[in-house]
Amino acid sequence: QVQLVESGGGLVQSGGSLRLSCAASIRLFSIKAMGWYRQGPGKQRELVASITSGGITNYADSVKDRFIISGDNAKNTVYLQMNSLKAEDTAVYYCNQETYVTNYWGKGTQVTVSS
Repeated sequence: QVQLVESGGGLVQSGGSLRLSCAASIRLFSIKAMGWYRQGPGKQRELVASITSGGITNYADSVKDRFIISGDNAKNTVYLQMNSLKAEDTAVYYCNQETYVTNYWGKGTQVTVSS
């Protein structure tokens, strides 16, 4: 069974940085895209950033110029560098890896930004 394991979450002060990592437990083939989503308190899950197998990135407007997504298709690993964090970035962050067959999700990692 495939598992996506996220790491790197935690508590940080406003203006600080964190780097999230997500790795698949086994080799996944035919990766279409990898991404990060988040769900804040009382909010719906939303896309934060994604990267296609060809390296095309997409960001939510709220994180543009602050967050950077990168990935390694061969290692089934995706990263999210989060800079200039704000209180409104507080959420559970979920990793997603999409193949041409199915979607895989991590269990989430908590990011808390104190103001």
